[in-house]
Amino acid sequence: MYKSKADDQSLNSSISLMTRILRDNGDTYVDNFPISINPFEFHFESEEALAKWKENYKIPEAASAEEAFYLFRDKYNIESEDPEEIRRVLAIRYEISTKGYSATRSLAISNSITRNSAIQLQENSNDLTGVNVITDSNRIYSMGNLASHVIGYMGRISKSDLERLEKQGDTYEYETTDKIGQAGIERVFEKYLRGTNGEKQIDMDVNGTITGEYTTREAIGGSDIVLTIDANLQRVTEEALANCIEGIRNGSYSNVYNAKGGACVAMDVNTGEILAMASNPDYTPGNLYRGLSQAEVDDYNARNVWRNKAIQDIYSPGSTFKMVTAIAGLETGEISATERINDPGTYWVEGETRARECWVYTSYHTGHGSLNVVGAIEKSCNVFFYETGRRVGIDRLSSYAYHFGLGKKTGVELYGENKGITATRETEPVWSTGYTVSAAIGQSNNTFTPIQMAKYISMIANGGNNLDVTIVKDVMNSDGTNETREQIENFVNKELGLTETSSTNDDITVSPENLAIVKEGMRRVTEGEAGTARSVFTDFGVTVGGKTGSVETGSQEGLDVHAWFVGFAPFDNPQIAVVVVIENGGHGFYTADVVKAVMQEYFGTNRTGIDENMSINTENEYFN
Repeated sequence: MYKSKADDQSLNSSISLMTRILRDNGDTYVDNFPISINPFEFHFESEEALAKWKENYKIPEAASAEEAFYLFRDKYNIESEDPEEIRRVLAIRYEISTKGYSATRSLAISNSITRNSAIQLQENSNDLTGVNVITDSNRIYSMGNLASHVIGYMGRISKSDLERLEKQGDTYEYETTDKIGQAGIERVFEKYLRGTNGEKQIDMDVNGTITGEYTTREAIGGSDIVLTIDANLQRVTEEALANCIEGIRNGSYSNVYNAKGGACVAMDVNTGEILAMASNPDYTPGNLYRGLSQAEVDDYNARNVWRNKAIQDIYSPGSTFKMVTAIAGLETGEISATERINDPGTYWVEGETRARECWVYTSYHTGHGSLNVVGAIEKSCNVFFYETGRRVGIDRLSSYAYHFGLGKKTGVELYGENKGITATRETEPVWSTGYTVSAAIGQSNNTFTPIQMAKYISMIANGGNNLDVTIVKDVMNSDGTNETREQIENFVNKELGLTETSSTNDDITVSPENLAIVKEGMRRVTEGEAGTARSVFTDFGVTVGGKTGSVETGSQEGLDVHAWFVGFAPFDNPQIAVVVVIENGGHGFYTADVVKAVMQEYFGTNRTGIDENMSINTENEYFN
């Protein structure tokens, strides 16, 4: 609707006809009037909100909902005596009073109306003051909830959005009725995706009937943002993650745990491109575009669907951190490839009154015995890494964690990335050896995001090379040009306020020999006789380097066990790293099923008619 010079009676008559046409054809229209009829009731979140509303609209404090309803009828000079018709007219008059409109700036009454409504509204245009039916663009999320946390969603522009845009000097293109990106890529690249509005001139006669439309400025389409995500791999990743969570809940993995959600990230180990990023639970962007019902809002809030766990939530890595400790020990010379450390099942830390137990001692009242570093990774021996961490010390240990990107933002092109925490002396008032040995097995204050873990595993797989993590492959402008990588990075850094880079700005280098030793330990996790994930990858067809992790977190009353699996493949020529964490997932090897499913899709081993020999020879003097 556009504002016209029509009097109240003509405007009310026009609104009554318009809303009746929409109603009779099953179309909805904007309705924020806070009084319902049959019975008459106010709809406010609190008595305080109702009192403030009455004060704003000069409604007597003691007025009932019915009395307030008819006061509004009189305010807008509605002559009808039918409460249902009065209510329809009030819905639009109230929207006009709160949102405003003018002869050049329209007020949206209904979106995505049926063809019948459009025809009938146009046929009755002489009786519809200032009403215009237009064909407009619509945001269609054709793949439902696929990659919802990556893509994000669009929603009605808010006052805070306008204030933010005003600070950036961008409000000239926006109206209060516009929808803009609210999360994910939709929000970060809003400026590119939006394009430039066109302009129309609307001609009306003295009665408010629209007599003509003229385009005075052509609209310019927005840019296309090309993601690094592979849609098929993303679908498989989301399904595998959801199935694993449900399986843990219903006891498909023997023990039952109340798994609460999780995340999975697949990364190209050589480029840092994100191939899949899943966060569970998720949402449907299209529902947010059209607007959620109160029931949907309540459901989304109850399930806490809003967080992208892959970049926003941080978790103790547990045993998946042990490769950092192994590399630090080897590189500093505190351990060697051939040295064996005995695990009797318990480990004493100076100053502590109780011995720490290896996980195998807790389960079987025995230790792992004498192990070298490869065997310690394969069997996930806590005692071996307690001792290695003690020798290395927290300062050197944390520097190697930083080297692999842990405790640093990756710089991925999404809002809300968490920096994480690397355990250092500064994270405790008084540091002790006990904190050091805990940090060495991925506990203490170590807490990282899944995307940081994916970068860490990718760097192990690719020979220690740093990666610039990205989820955006290209920005293609409507004029046929493409943004350069530098332009994209500069834009994203400014948009996200990134000042700290994820680059490796230290003097640390890791020798290929030591990386090979650690990677062999990871291979034995999936193929060794005592490997903690051997049963999952038996006869897989592609050799995988991996590591399980199970981390107790929370109080004894509400103890959760977060479950990790991290891996890369193929072992001899790594291409992909996959990291998964499930909140209260119980055991790390449960989550290995997710990694297996993702790799099956990536390598095509879940399809028929493929015969590829991926076998390798891993014999090496260090591993005997």
